Amino acid sequence: MKRAMIVAVLVGVAASPLLAGARGTVTGAYVEARTAEVFTGGCIMNSEAETVGKQAVLAWKVDRGSFNGIAIDGLSIVAAVSGDRNLGMQEMGGEKATVRSALFVDQRANAAQQIALVAMANELSKGLVGTIVQVTSAPVQFADHGSEIQVSAGQVSLDVNKHITHDPTCGAMQWFHPLASVDAAEIGVASQHVFTGSALGTKWSDPNKRSAFFGTFSY
Repeated sequence: MKRAMIVAVLVGVAASPLLAGARGTVTGAYVEARTAEVFTGGCIMNSEAETVGKQAVLAWKVDRGSFNGIAIDGLSIVAAVSGDRNLGMQEMGGEKATVRSALFVDQRANAAQQIALVAMANELSKGLVGTIVQVTSAPVQFADHGSEIQVSAGQVSLDVNKHITHDPTCGAMQWFHPLASVDAAEIGVASQHVFTGSALGTKWSDPNKRSAFFGTFSY
């Protein structure tokens, strides 16, 4: 019962316009992957722009700091998001996607820390995860192994290789920017990118694509 109440509070707080003014002093690591390549040729992008890229996983691991006055050192949060169109279409002159999200909050966090983590994810994603349909307290693994970053949380699995091979075929270039605020973002290859939950009405597995960004964040 206590856990259910905390989750209900998190969903309510995440939907609140008060989060737009949230502020903190926090630093850490960030990684994301979407169901569309961010570095590819124009021919591929033109054929896929309207049909793919509607889903993504975003993950933050806090090194140190606080948000809304709550210390969240060492804690993590992961968001699975699904939109009604390519999440990057606004960058290409299209309409902004309507997005729903499922959040997995570090189970080591207490109630206040969980609320702070949700507020942080909402702020750093520029409101992308603001329409939240589910918040789950879960074990979150966010490990940087040097050449790759691995994330697991609930029904999410993400494995990003930091090395990307440039393919000049069809004039390959970077089409999108990260979905969240990142310092010196780099492009990676999502060798695994999976969401198996039911909260978003869709599931996905989209491996082996140049669909990832990684870097550090500070706010």
